[in-house]
Amino acid sequence: MSRATPQDWYRIRPLSDGVTWIDEPHIQEFYRCNMWHIRGRDRDMLVDSGMGVVPLRQWVPLLTERLLDAVASHTHFDHIGAHHEFPCRLCHEAEAHFLQNPTRAGILADPYVTDEIFDTLPPQPYLSATYQVKAAPATRLLVDGDIVDLGDRHFEVIHTPGHSPGGIALWEAASGILFSGDIVYDGPLIEDTYHANAADYIRSMRRLYDLPVRIVHGGHFASFDRARHRQIIRAWLDAHDA
Repeated sequence: MSRATPQDWYRIRPLSDGVTWIDEPHIQEFYRCNMWHIRGRDRDMLVDSGMGVVPLRQWVPLLTERLLDAVASHTHFDHIGAHHEFPCRLCHEAEAHFLQNPTRAGILADPYVTDEIFDTLPPQPYLSATYQVKAAPATRLLVDGDIVDLGDRHFEVIHTPGHSPGGIALWEAASGILFSGDIVYDGPLIEDTYHANAADYIRSMRRLYDLPVRIVHGGHFASFDRARHRQIIRAWLDAHDA
């Protein structure tokens, strides 16, 4: 398999609402994490940081311009790989130990990280067999109801366990924007990780169903509107009730 160059590893797409969509197009879509950069008045926020196989701040200069809170929606390998590059690192208290000690099994690098998840391999010297996320101890622990304050923008932490114990979504009521992590997105949802919990997943989905979202930016796949948000959750709940 061929290898990508560092300069074409990341894809950067400015959206509306001061949001920029960053991803790694050489990773197959199912495994490809969405990274979301949000511009605030006093500081910025980054939701998730990808696999970390190419230095993120070096190749996405947008992330070096201002003070920034790097938030982990949860601590699976595809979401925290570059967190160590940022001085301000936030995650839910239930998964802080994975940021501090990101073992391959703990963050699901085992069994998922193989050459088969790539369409083009990362630049040398990357090897799937020795892939490891660097420790990045949290500088702020989050719990349900906390606020990530960017000055003129305020994101409420919604604890959404189910996919993982410390999964969170970030809700900006003023704009109707939800960053949902991996609890809900417009693609196959993962409910069978070693620390997934079916009852928690159902409670989290019910909690998000009536949220008056305008747009949802998920951890994977494309963003979607409120109608699609409710359609995804309703179909999922109906299937699980059955």
